[in-house]
Amino acid sequence: MKLLSTASLRETWRDDSDLVSKIIVMSGTTKLSQKRPFSEDDDSFLNATSESDSEEEEEEEWIPKNKIARKPKKSTARPMIAKRQVKSKAGSTGTKKTSVKRSPKKTAVKRNRKKTPEKTKVDPTVMGQPTVLNNNEDKLSLQIKQNFENVEQMTPQPAIQIKKEDEHCVVKVEQPSTSAHLYHRKIKEEPDVSFTWEEPALKKQKTENSLDGKPVKLQRGCVEIGETQMNWNITQVLSERTNTDAWACANVIRLFKEENTIPFIARYRKELTNNMDADTLREVQQTLEELTTVIKKAHTAIQKLAKEEKLTPILNKALLNCQTVEEVEHVFAPYKSGSKKTKAQQARQLGLEPAANLLIDRPGELNLNNYIKANIKGLSNVGEIETGIQHILADMMSKDTETLNHIRKLCEQSVAFIQSTLTKATTKEKDGHKKDTEKFRLYHNFSCSIRNIHHHQILAINRGEKLKILTVKVSIPDRVKNDFCRWCVNERWRPRYFARPELMKLLKDSAEDSYKRLIYPLLCREFRSRLSTDAEKESVAMFGRNLRQLLLINPVRGRILMGIDPGFKHGCKISIISATGQILHTDVIYIHGPGAQREAEKIRHLLHKYSCSTIVIGNGTACRETESFFADLINRKYFAPLDVVYCITNEAGASIYSVSPEAAKEMPDLDPNIRSAVSIARRVQDPLAELVKIEPKHIGVGMYQHDVSQTLLKATLDSVVEECVSFVGVDINISSETLMRHIAGLNASRAKNIIEWREKNGPFINREQLKEVKGLGPKTFQQCAGFIRINPENIKNFCSNQQKSNNAAGGQPAAEAGSSSKAGGRGEATGKTSKKKGKSQGTSVHPNPLDQTCIHPESYNTATRCGMVGLE
Repeated sequence: MKLLSTASLRETWRDDSDLVSKIIVMSGTTKLSQKRPFSEDDDSFLNATSESDSEEEEEEEWIPKNKIARKPKKSTARPMIAKRQVKSKAGSTGTKKTSVKRSPKKTAVKRNRKKTPEKTKVDPTVMGQPTVLNNNEDKLSLQIKQNFENVEQMTPQPAIQIKKEDEHCVVKVEQPSTSAHLYHRKIKEEPDVSFTWEEPALKKQKTENSLDGKPVKLQRGCVEIGETQMNWNITQVLSERTNTDAWACANVIRLFKEENTIPFIARYRKELTNNMDADTLREVQQTLEELTTVIKKAHTAIQKLAKEEKLTPILNKALLNCQTVEEVEHVFAPYKSGSKKTKAQQARQLGLEPAANLLIDRPGELNLNNYIKANIKGLSNVGEIETGIQHILADMMSKDTETLNHIRKLCEQSVAFIQSTLTKATTKEKDGHKKDTEKFRLYHNFSCSIRNIHHHQILAINRGEKLKILTVKVSIPDRVKNDFCRWCVNERWRPRYFARPELMKLLKDSAEDSYKRLIYPLLCREFRSRLSTDAEKESVAMFGRNLRQLLLINPVRGRILMGIDPGFKHGCKISIISATGQILHTDVIYIHGPGAQREAEKIRHLLHKYSCSTIVIGNGTACRETESFFADLINRKYFAPLDVVYCITNEAGASIYSVSPEAAKEMPDLDPNIRSAVSIARRVQDPLAELVKIEPKHIGVGMYQHDVSQTLLKATLDSVVEECVSFVGVDINISSETLMRHIAGLNASRAKNIIEWREKNGPFINREQLKEVKGLGPKTFQQCAGFIRINPENIKNFCSNQQKSNNAAGGQPAAEAGSSSKAGGRGEATGKTSKKKGKSQGTSVHPNPLDQTCIHPESYNTATRCGMVGLE
């Protein structure tokens, strides 16, 4: 139905009152609120122009009278409304305003009772507002307007309170009783809605404990330590610094909180981390630790200031806004115990802080002469008062978050340089120190943009500065200072009202003093700290990448090897090891002297005796001379009929390992020099198993490894070793204790317990038997089970060797021990042992083919159903 204008209704009202009632009935029966949305700003309906009047007259002629006069279907409701309208018009002589005010209210209430559902209720405050009409012609428009307002206010907004818990979201809804049933129904329809702020929409990811497709509900992201809650979202900051998705960062935070290892997360929780690799997870973990350190430092500073009653709301907010350790130190430095009072603190003690606030808020009321006190130092004249106010304003600017963000943005838009020069004290020293100075000759007069400088250059400059050979400084262009001071005076710290020229000059001097004395040193520290941190991370990351490549070198299995640790004066140490790593022979030869031919005959005899055709030479001292000696013998076919070959391997860390307690425990009867030859041979035979015995930083495959954080270096390298060992997999029945302790979830004590269980009870038949080992709980089993292999061939070899030894000793056959999880024929068991035996008999000891794969036991049922492996 087309809406009629006010002008058309005016003519119809004057001609025939019955027609008015019928039009009202038509307007009441149609749902105008659904046909056309009404807005109070739309004047096209209430205020019609002359052109619209002419158009609406044509529309009036177009509407046939028989349609207007036709009786509606609902005849019971319409005559009642029309009757009231006519009655109100007839009785509007002396009480015209009152009758006009009541009639539309009753009509609106009546209609709302019919059109509104039973579960909703119209707000009575809207219907109770008085309405004033200027004339009778505006009744219809006001009535329609009230109908629209009533429809808009029929559905009030509920107040929702959200309470987050550790595992799931609990939503508590408080709402009016008129719409209780309606909103309860809505919540039941969407039970999985996660109420998060400033985070991306949730993805339907699988949880760790339940793999049936339940969604992961992300936490809000604020980290609380004690009673402190930071003003930034740790998930968002972590996502920005590591360039990863926020939902993946939230899941990684939860997984690390549940003490999951990086190899386990990288292999078995890919759907929760958006397929992050081990290096990305390690980067996220390090960044998370840095943010946690910031939170702890801020919490400690707040507690200390509160205890000393120095904590103010502004200082508390500044500490909670800090996102780096440098920012926390900058804010907390003036309040440390034992530190001198800053100039701003001294000025505040003199009572000049209200004057500084007046200069910003109401500069017209500031009179510096009122603060003069002749007998007090710092207030004796106007100049001292101006200096005190300047120090307070400079301190306020240097700790304002918006001001610091602006100056950092200006520095990003310009180019800052880092410069290094030779110290003056070094140039005056004697010639004996020139050798150390020559190492840094590239940095005697060095300058480079902080955007283009390389990581190794930063580490070299830091080393030279630590040795007091170089002097380093950061240069920021002068236009940054000019733009900053102009912005402070004209925008951020501009007085709210008119200020006299001398006050504006004081404000400008305060901005310049703040930049020169406080902000510029802070920027220099931030640049140096950020560059050093990035350089250390890159150095550690490079060390980890090189170590991973070294550990994952293809082994030379199934060969008898001769390892040679070359030397001049003390001779070359040799060792011959079997295909399984057992030491067959050790000796010392002197091939770089007059008896070289005699030593060559000895070497040929040993090679023929042990059928050894591969020689491994360390790359240490006398490596090239030793290589030349063996190459000449091979070219002359001196070792015929053996086809002898040689290779050179890296012997870094072999000398340190030879005197370590682990080497003494493994080879107690050998000289430390001979142990290094054994280690060199085993590095080629099985690099992973041998290199894990050496402390990673002694392998020497990184840059500036002694200048970086040793804690970070050790944690990263241990994580890389754990990653390599876990991803390759370890046969639990033949692995050594040293290698086993690097499996994800295991440590030295747990590896020792596994070795003791294996020696006492025989080989492991399946992975479920790991649960019987002391110290291996459900969490440890979950972390390590997927990286442990059980090879049936090794079980057979173990059982056959056990049977031979037992037959030789006259004991029971070892087959009985191999078929049971407990060893037989070991004497009479005690009560405690019999109890454990009864427990193990209830456990399935049948081998499982899936134990040879990387499939985790939690996925065995899925793998079996999918037909990936056919079980016998």
